[in-house]
Amino acid sequence: MTTKPYLSLTLVNKSFSRGNVTSEVLRGINLDVQKGEYVSLIGHSGCGKSTLLNIIAGLTPASSGGVLLEGQYVTSPGPDRAVVFQNHSLLPWLTVYENVKLAVDKVWAAENRRQRHARILSALNLVHMTPAKDKRPSEISGGMKQRVGIARALAMEPKVLLLDEPFGALDALTRAHLQDQVMQIQQDLKNTVIMITHDVDEAVLLSDRIVMLTNGPAATIGEILDVKLPRPRRRLELVTNPVYIHAREAVLKFLYERNKFVEAA
Repeated sequence: MTTKPYLSLTLVNKSFSRGNVTSEVLRGINLDVQKGEYVSLIGHSGCGKSTLLNIIAGLTPASSGGVLLEGQYVTSPGPDRAVVFQNHSLLPWLTVYENVKLAVDKVWAAENRRQRHARILSALNLVHMTPAKDKRPSEISGGMKQRVGIARALAMEPKVLLLDEPFGALDALTRAHLQDQVMQIQQDLKNTVIMITHDVDEAVLLSDRIVMLTNGPAATIGEILDVKLPRPRRRLELVTNPVYIHAREAVLKFLYERNKFVEAA
């Protein structure tokens, strides 16, 4: 007996046209994601990772093919798919609390004020930002801003959390700390996550599967790697783990071979 995928992409193609010139970005993307799975998208710059994520989010329509979430076609943005971008996108004149409140008031408008307040505090607590709830973005660090962005997305209780290089602009220590937090949150909430990354170690550490895209134009899925590491995962224990080392080597090999093709072209 096979389980129907929670999220399914079928023959997704995407092209952009400018004048008489058409550029094919994605071709024939087929991908099934199960509920509670953490999937990373990795590939060289320009291979269409963000375009693919935007199609799943409903921000960009596919040229052909479709995306199904729990059997329903994705045709527009919705609170069942929350996006966290590399840029935190906080409104500078609002406090941390008020930035999260924007999403809560929109998605949970039918609830009373006390219920919405509890949702905001719960989301901030997940990312350890409750003590800074009354500060404005200019008063907190880059890592803290990104935590607020994650809290805002989690407060919506999305079916799928979409992360577009959420740690890319952070220093190494802050990045590692947020990775650990996201792992813990995902383990606690059992939410479905799709993340774009350029960081091989990050992909192996966080993911159940790593989807490797070929180079553009007309990028497609080149390989999918199962990361068979038990959870919870502790980064220091993985350094010498043969499964971790093999997964890391496999992704690096794929990216290196693709880079050779680019240089040859």
